[in-house]
Amino acid sequence: MGAWDIGHFDNDTAADFGGRLDDTEPGKKADVLRDVLTAVADTGPEDYADCGEEAVAAAALIAAQCPGGEPVITAYGPKEPLPRLPADLRPLAVRALDRLTAKNAEPLDLWAEAGEDQAWLAGIAALRAVLVEASGE
Repeated sequence: MGAWDIGHFDNDTAADFGGRLDDTEPGKKADVLRDVLTAVADTGPEDYADCGEEAVAAAALIAAQCPGGEPVITAYGPKEPLPRLPADLRPLAVRALDRLTAKNAEPLDLWAEAGEDQAWLAGIAALRAVLVEASGE
């Protein structure tokens, strides 16, 4: 992961993901988010989750549309506004975030190696709290 800061879009993979969303037709953007989140959420605990940067970025975009969510304001996120996203993406995003904060998850391992795991986990917890609240879970 080419990361330069702790933010949800502050790495090469997430920045590229923002561009990919801009290149996607408006009616298919939710499908792209769903695919990225599902790939992580469906990774079993015995498997190594090594594709989490896009899922974190997707969760941030979904949370931004929730009450209490922080807008995604970065040069590395999508330039075009997203259409209103389906509410069923919220619990899926929570599942993906939960998987990325468990054992065998590359982003957590990399942030731990850098000594920034607690800061990264705090950002993930904030996203998760917004998503859970909006999901009514």
